[in-house]
Order: sequence, then structure tokens, then C-alpha cells
Amino acid sequence: MATHPLTSTAARTNVQKASLAVGAVFLLVGVLGFVPGITAGMDQMHFAGHHSEAMLLGLFQVSALHNIVHLLFGAAGLFLARSAAGSRSFLLYGGVIYLVLFIYGLVVPQDSPGNFVPLNAFDNVLHLLLGVGMVGLALILTRGRNSVRS
Repeated sequence: MATHPLTSTAARTNVQKASLAVGAVFLLVGVLGFVPGITAGMDQMHFAGHHSEAMLLGLFQVSALHNIVHLLFGAAGLFLARSAAGSRSFLLYGGVIYLVLFIYGLVVPQDSPGNFVPLNAFDNVLHLLLGVGMVGLALILTRGRNSVRS
């Protein structure tokens, strides 16, 4: 009996499963960033900038733009999980983006107009962990392969 390729999880590679999982978490975080109670200070949320005082889980400073970026990033992870090559690219380049955001968060003062995302110390640590984790997943889950199948 043949199974449809879109419904069979056995046909997915580990890197595709990782991309799906990471993408789903980003989607969840993006949605939760708009949920009162999960995000404190919803009345103080701005579209962008360091003036947004909304705090996801009471720790991570968020704005509407920050939440939208998480939603888009999550959608990209799910979309690119359709292939091993796309999954690897999402994890690798997405991880590099988060490492750049980590450095950005260290360099740009938190009360600066340049802190448009916005970022706080908890965001910076999370971005470092995400960057290292995503790059690590991309490299480890595709290790030993001459090329990643699409």
C-alpha cells in the first residue's frame, strides 16, 4: 500500500523534523506574544522600538514587529521543511541571523533608538542559544553527507 509523501513522517529526514519543530516553536512564540496574560503589559506594546514594555513570559521584551518576525520565521521553517536542503538552509542561515542579533543586542544600547526590535538581556541570551542550536542542528543532522537531498 502506498502512502502519500505529505502524510508520511517516516520519509522525513532528521533535519526536516528539526526544521518543523523549530518552525512550530517560532510560530507558537509569535502567537503567544499577542496573548494577554502570557505577555504582560500588552497595553504598553508598541509596533517597534525600545519603548515597547510588553514582556513575553515576564522575561522577553517584545513588540508587534518582534512577534510578527517570529511568526514569519516560523512559517519559513515549516515551508522550508518540505526538503532536506531547505531545512538545512533554514537552520543554518536562521542560526546565523540569530547570532548576528545576539551581537547586535550586545552592541546597541537597550535604550537606544537603534534598538528597534526591541531586545533586552534575556533576548540576547536566548538569541545566542538559538543561533548556536540552529547552526549546530544544521551541521550535525547533515554531517557526513556530500550533498543534502532536496
